[in-house]
Amino acid sequence: MNETLTQLKDRFEQALVAAFGDELAGTDPILVPASNSKFGDYQSNVAMSLAKKLGKPPRAIAEQIIQQLDVADFCHPPVVAGAGFINLALKTSYLEAQLHAIHTDPRLGVARSQHPQRVIVDYPSPNIAKEVHVGLLRPSVIGDCLARILEFLGHDVIRLSHIGDWGTPFGMLIAYLREAYPEALKESNDIDLGDLSSFYKAARKRFDADEAFQERARLAVVQLQAGDEETIQAWKIVCDLSNRTNRKIYDWMGLSPEIQERGESFYNPLLLGVIEELDRLGLLVKDSGAKCVFLDGFTNKEGKPLPLIVQKSDGGYNYATTDLAAIRYRTEVDQAQRVIYPVGAEQTNHFAQIFQVGRRAGWITDEVEFFYAPLGSILGEDGKKLKSRSGEAVRLIDLLNEAIAHARNDLETRLKEEGRQETEAFIANVANVVGIGAIKYADLSQNRTSSYIFNYDKMLALQGNTAPYMLYAYVRVQGISRKGEINFAELGTDAAIVLQDEAEFTLAKHLLQLDEILSAVEIDLLPNRLCEYLFELSKKFNQFYDRLPILQAEEPQRTSRLILADLTARTIELGLSLLGISVLERM
Repeated sequence: MNETLTQLKDRFEQALVAAFGDELAGTDPILVPASNSKFGDYQSNVAMSLAKKLGKPPRAIAEQIIQQLDVADFCHPPVVAGAGFINLALKTSYLEAQLHAIHTDPRLGVARSQHPQRVIVDYPSPNIAKEVHVGLLRPSVIGDCLARILEFLGHDVIRLSHIGDWGTPFGMLIAYLREAYPEALKESNDIDLGDLSSFYKAARKRFDADEAFQERARLAVVQLQAGDEETIQAWKIVCDLSNRTNRKIYDWMGLSPEIQERGESFYNPLLLGVIEELDRLGLLVKDSGAKCVFLDGFTNKEGKPLPLIVQKSDGGYNYATTDLAAIRYRTEVDQAQRVIYPVGAEQTNHFAQIFQVGRRAGWITDEVEFFYAPLGSILGEDGKKLKSRSGEAVRLIDLLNEAIAHARNDLETRLKEEGRQETEAFIANVANVVGIGAIKYADLSQNRTSSYIFNYDKMLALQGNTAPYMLYAYVRVQGISRKGEINFAELGTDAAIVLQDEAEFTLAKHLLQLDEILSAVEIDLLPNRLCEYLFELSKKFNQFYDRLPILQAEEPQRTSRLILADLTARTIELGLSLLGISVLERM
């Protein structure tokens, strides 16, 4: 319906100019969806905003506007209500024509952006020297979803995982690799180092128990930073183990295979250049031996200016230096026009600081948007950050396994109650799709800035704003197809769409709003808008399904309702795919 809104705005501008003169050209007509369907489909509040400027009562202004407002080709005559609201109702013939247009469009009426950009989405960005835990869930699913939506809208999306693959944590792992798997450094064939969790725990145990091992770990860091060939080889082996382990989890979660890993090690050779340019620009200040940039608006507890350290007194660099190198590279080399960081809200100050330095250095300009998309935390039932029973961060792989186990148990219970016999392959596939989909949807359906309580029962419920509810609506349509032996692809491009019942109008109007929703997500990067849209669509379809006969209806209602059902399923499938969730033919 973006096209409809565009037309309405153009017609309102023409009416405002005709009624009050050229000085009102470009005035926002303040068009919003009607709060109640009995008032129509859209409402303009522009008359109220012009009352002071024009020196007239809002209702009188509204009356003058509608006298000049020509929308007869797609709207019923506008109506002024209350103090001066202008209500507009779309004509049935217009709605039917719009539905027919999206029915024959594989993109369901969603146009590609007229101003495509090169966009970098920075996710999931784990630390290589640590096992992936639940804290990576939100950056992974939200980053992947934003990348999918922006790409669908026509933007050139680069998915970059800014992995932590450099620095002190690797000393411990390199030292343990040398001690426990010396053959790995001598042979070119693959060596089985076990899984990352076992390797990391064994290395940590040695580090905590042996001072001599701690010294060897510290020496390994020095050798790594100095570029020692054998140490670099050991580092690569550790990184490869971690990357292979993480990639399996990404694939299991359905994250895009297009993610490029560009870690801290990539930017390491560029750090000196960052320091030199900051110095050339006069931004560097020495403070207690460290090289710093003092920031506007940041002070310490004593109220004194707070510096951002970019080179430590011992000559070493830190996260801020690497992130500044990434900013510089992404603008000057990648030529990005928009860079999005879906990262935990605890990093708010960090991003404010590096963005300020980036702007002062000229790496961030008005032509390039650097957008920090803060993420709330995942909480346990106690309202605190989700932890395992031992008090450690929950491993992401354990979370996924548990979700699938819950989904399988729910499915087997339902099959038993319904007396259905299904194959093991069917049960395993449904449990996997529902379990993973439920976790991702539960996360995406929350405003990304808010924290939420993790609860398997709620996210796997067949009722409410959950993935299973959406999947069930899709499955219902496939059931209509099987029962009626209907091939939706053969309904025909010339088939008539006839809207008569209120349930048909309600479903039809909602189907036509997908492009508006995706346009909103494109701007504010809030995937929960799409989740809410799909939830409302599923509710409206279920009401339509329960209220009206479809297969038993007479023509032309039968074909028209089949098209509405098909459009619902295709919209749910597209919407879920943009969320990174698969659909099922049966549940």
